Amino acid sequence: MDAIEVRGLRKTYQGQEAVRGIDLTVARGEVFALLGPNGAGKTTTVEILEGHRRRTGGTVTVLGDDPGTAGRTWRARIGVVLQNADDAADLTVTEMVKHIAGLYADPRPVAEVIDLAGLTEKSRSKIRALSGGQRRRVDVALGIVGRPELLFLDEPTTGFDPAARRQFWDLIRALAVEGTTILLTTHYLEEAEALADRLAVLVGGQIVAEGTPATLGGRASAGAKVSWRSDGVNRSETLPDPSDLIRRLVKEDADLSTLTITRPTLEDIYLNLIGANR
Repeated sequence: MDAIEVRGLRKTYQGQEAVRGIDLTVARGEVFALLGPNGAGKTTTVEILEGHRRRTGGTVTVLGDDPGTAGRTWRARIGVVLQNADDAADLTVTEMVKHIAGLYADPRPVAEVIDLAGLTEKSRSKIRALSGGQRRRVDVALGIVGRPELLFLDEPTTGFDPAARRQFWDLIRALAVEGTTILLTTHYLEEAEALADRLAVLVGGQIVAEGTPATLGGRASAGAKVSWRSDGVNRSETLPDPSDLIRRLVKEDADLSTLTITRPTLEDIYLNLIGANR
């Protein structure tokens, strides 16, 4: 059984459709990234999957249950890192993690969770004394303390510096190796490419593309752009396979020091998808 199965999901607010009939499947043990511009319906979709928001239509199954009616036993099997979580400002990091750990039958050791979240040096600090990025790490710690089968991460590295973001990536990879299924939303394309097995792009409440980071939006078959300088003129050609062109340039004694070969990045594909569907 897949971890998440969605068919025809719809959500309407005051007559306006925020989610417009999407289909989505996430396999167990998969890291799946949901991408899209602000207002695309990502957070609404994730909140429905978490059981925090009622859907207007369609069917949703998460870990074998309907999140709209699932009980506490089901909720203990998921972990959630919200986009804006409330802080218990007067508790220390250790106190907060320990409190949440007490809600689970088999939590991770508190010290281990704090270390995984990169907060060991701040374990005795009150949450109100932490920076924004450090508070975000607390949110991550609370999301993983219960050893979830399925972890929802909504913009988890917002406020992280580059080093902290890379440390977080290592944590996600380690959780994936353990078999945790992860659904991630992010605006960082580099993050999606580094972590996701598959991803989907949501625009205007609809999925406009789905695939692996290497194949999304026809990326794998997109042509390579070859650029070089000849006789003082900048030249370029885009070809599915640039091999013949490169051999010709070698025979013509072209200035190969100016030669570059580029293919579309994930960001190029993403920007094209959201631009073409706005």
